[in-house]
Amino acid sequence: MILDQDGHISIITQEKATIIELVKKIQSLYPKFKNNNVIIVLSVLSMLTIEDILEFLELSNNHRAAKHSFVIVSDKIDLETVPEEIIVVPTVQEAYDIIEMEDMERDLEL
Repeated sequence: MILDQDGHISIITQEKATIIELVKKIQSLYPKFKNNNVIIVLSVLSMLTIEDILEFLELSNNHRAAKHSFVIVSDKIDLETVPEEIIVVPTVQEAYDIIEMEDMERDLEL
């Protein structure tokens, strides 16, 4: 797992661990980025299932409830099969675009 920081965005890139190991590692390191928007980059994985994506659901729901964005990047899954509760986009640029839009929505709510 590689953890990068870009302003108020934490970018977590999957290296070799399984999805379950990655989720556990993110949970253990969560205090480091709980106040940031989060992008999880899973592009290096050759295969990804809906079950893999659902492993992030609890993390995503908790993070979004705290008024922060949580976006997964993968072009290895049919986006039509992903539930609305979790955001998956095919590119990192689209993840940044989602975060920018959600930041604007949050600003308008204030």
